[in-house]
Amino acid sequence: MPAKTDAAEAAFARLASAISKDRRVDAPDLAKAKGFGSKGLKVKRKMFAFQSKGRLVLKLPAERVDELIAARIGERFDPGHGRLMKEWLAVGVARKATWMKLALEALEYAS
Repeated sequence: MPAKTDAAEAAFARLASAISKDRRVDAPDLAKAKGFGSKGLKVKRKMFAFQSKGRLVLKLPAERVDELIAARIGERFDPGHGRLMKEWLAVGVARKATWMKLALEALEYAS
């Protein structure tokens, strides 16, 4: 698991660096604020993407999350208390080729 987590952290760092250049994204000192116990990206101080346990976690409309789950792209995010989040999708590092596209979708949704 540590290798997957390291790969996910590196992939998220690259993604965050690219997306942080969008002027809608909060400045890095704000964007790296914690949420769900993880560092992530924010728009207007609202988290829309972060990395957790080797997965990219994104805020998207509930209907879109349902579509992506049905397509086996990811799963609903559980922040650890057993309650699945309707608008949060967790995508594993095995699907990191989809991360940028999905992160841009999450950015649009957050904006």
